[in-house]
Amino acid sequence: MNGAALLTTTLRNAGVDKVFSLSGNQIMPVYDASIDAGLHIVHTRHEGGAVYMADGFAQASGTLGVALVTAAPGFANALSAVYSARLNESPILFLSGDSPVGESGNAPFQELDQCAMAAPVVKATFRPQNTAELGRVLGEAIRTALSGRPGPVHIALPFDVVNAPAEIDMIPTDLTPPVMDFEDADAVAQEFATAERPLILVGPQLNEGRGNGAAQALRAATGAPVICLESPRGLRDPALGAFAEILPQADLIVGIGKVPDFTMGFARPPAVSPDARLVFIDPEAEALRRAGTLAAGRSYIDAQADAPAAAAAIVQATTPRDRPDWCAAVDAATGYRTDSSTAPGIHPRTICTQLQAALDAATDPVLICDGGEFGQWCQALLHAPMRLTNGLSGAIGGGIGYAIGAKIARPDATVILTMGDGTAGFTLAEFDTAARADAPFLAVIGNDACWNAEHHIQIRDYGEDRTVGCQLDPTTRYDQAAAALGCHGAKVTTDADLAPALDTAWASGKPAVLDIAIASLAAPVFKTKRE
Repeated sequence: MNGAALLTTTLRNAGVDKVFSLSGNQIMPVYDASIDAGLHIVHTRHEGGAVYMADGFAQASGTLGVALVTAAPGFANALSAVYSARLNESPILFLSGDSPVGESGNAPFQELDQCAMAAPVVKATFRPQNTAELGRVLGEAIRTALSGRPGPVHIALPFDVVNAPAEIDMIPTDLTPPVMDFEDADAVAQEFATAERPLILVGPQLNEGRGNGAAQALRAATGAPVICLESPRGLRDPALGAFAEILPQADLIVGIGKVPDFTMGFARPPAVSPDARLVFIDPEAEALRRAGTLAAGRSYIDAQADAPAAAAAIVQATTPRDRPDWCAAVDAATGYRTDSSTAPGIHPRTICTQLQAALDAATDPVLICDGGEFGQWCQALLHAPMRLTNGLSGAIGGGIGYAIGAKIARPDATVILTMGDGTAGFTLAEFDTAARADAPFLAVIGNDACWNAEHHIQIRDYGEDRTVGCQLDPTTRYDQAAAALGCHGAKVTTDADLAPALDTAWASGKPAVLDIAIASLAAPVFKTKRE
């Protein structure tokens, strides 16, 4: 047995049976060892795609996702996707090949200080110097990725270490569920007892699809609406309707795994009332320190605990209280959708009506929304119990990878991906991966031949005569590109063509792309009050 076999055996013993990867010289020993370990490699077309797929797999399965890439340029290609995974709170083991430890400093092939580059975007990073250290590091990395605020952990795999002789040394990877201190939970319960208009704010880990019912249990126990803030548009997230208008009315804000940041206006006025009491619970001491700084001079308490454990403890400690009027007001605000926009082309509303019918009819629907303006329309108008978005990083282009990872995690799910034409170009070649991996899903590309988000920024900030660099070629055929990569593809140019095209796409049994000529509209901003 060598270090590579130690790695693959440890992964199998941790419950991992799939790794998303793009091959390269330094990781060939791991590829070879994966055969005997029964570890299936999903081979991608770009290193970033491997991480996006591991991210989608982790979110959809609730388990560890694993991405394996080669050294230096392969590693660097993946880093943007790792940053997104960190802000998505996705537990990922990010493995990269590396130059030999024995040649460090001698300019070996593709030598690079990967740990220094990875450190800002991962929870932890390791470069084991021998196989004994590799065994220890693997267990620590898996536990770190899954615990606290979940996120990516990086291990650089020196070529001489993965080839060196090793003895199997089982590293425990089981996690003991953390608990929240009883006194902290009781203090939070007392805050709910005296509040009239409380709100609970959570991050991606406790969203509807990943929170295992935590939001519903919290609302039932506390009488407080639970709002997930996971959009790069913060309080302007169209999926939140007119929530920004009602947030200042709250007299108690409880953040569970969510501390003040741009998505809640940093908990400052006017986004949040200066008189609102603030409670923030987070697994990270540094996050609580930042929250305390932003809450200085206001009524504030904090507690250090993992978000799921905190949610369970608060449910247990709180005496149920109904707040029907307040809950109804918040629900009305978050559900507010009034829009009268028009433009040439198929309106996103029309597309979303058809897609929502498909989601409603599915036994296990998974919705993925990626990109700028069209993606925001879809986030606002579509709903599924499991939803993945481009997340707090604001990066676009991961949607195809998310869809493949989600479909592999949940083979019987109906997976629908919506994205703009600009977004589609980032990782278009991964439709080849979808076809080879037999991971059928429906991808709807809203095509307005424009980087529309930036185009509207230019119009708003500089004037209609100052637009530049945002136009795309209207004759580009994303459907034909997908078909050439082994998928089903169709172009849709009229409302009447949409339903038949959807039927044909579903019937194909393949990963399917509908390239739809949409109305070029800015993302909706829903307001009940006129400015």
